[in-house]
Amino acid sequence: MQQLLFTVILSEMALILVLLFKTPLRKLVILSLDRVKRGRGPIMVKTVGATVFVVLLSSVYSMTKIQKRWIDEGAVNPTDQVLMAKHLLEATLMGSSLFLALMIDRLHHYIRELRIRRKGMEAVQKQARGSENGKVEEAKALEEETAKLREKLKHLESELETRTKEVNAAEANAVALSKQSEGFLLEYDRLLEENQNLRNQLQSLDRRLSHSGSKKNT
Repeated sequence: MQQLLFTVILSEMALILVLLFKTPLRKLVILSLDRVKRGRGPIMVKTVGATVFVVLLSSVYSMTKIQKRWIDEGAVNPTDQVLMAKHLLEATLMGSSLFLALMIDRLHHYIRELRIRRKGMEAVQKQARGSENGKVEEAKALEEETAKLREKLKHLESELETRTKEVNAAEANAVALSKQSEGFLLEYDRLLEENQNLRNQLQSLDRRLSHSGSKKNT
């Protein structure tokens, strides 16, 4: 499951990078997202997102139970440490994937809105150029409409810039989480090795005790 989540996060990061830069591939991605948002696509996406969120809540609940067990027992179990690290890694990856999916949805929405506003502004400018010298009130109305569209366009561009900064921060966070997950995996291997060594030592002690008991009986 961890490999699948890493693949999903890397794919989402690649989609965000494609949406940030104006390339021919960006148009294909936007068309693909438009098709996904039609028909049964939104229902499927919401279903998958809800499933991931439920699994995320399950991992958080498991971590809470393990932490409560540590407090009640007053000792740390190596097996619980391994489970805690596993649940923490999975919860972090699932939360990052949901956040990046939300960023992709918002970026797609603002890019579409920006295109619509630009087309409207271009249409207004063409009408203003092609029209004859009419009444002054009509010209003022067109200028006011153009000014409103420009203000809306600036607002959308500022929002897009803000979302871009958030996406860059999310990418940096995802990279940090990837490095952190590598540390978790190394800690997981170390804990498994320590657990195996403890079991071997316990088996050796049991053998010695049984051997000494047999000698006493003889």
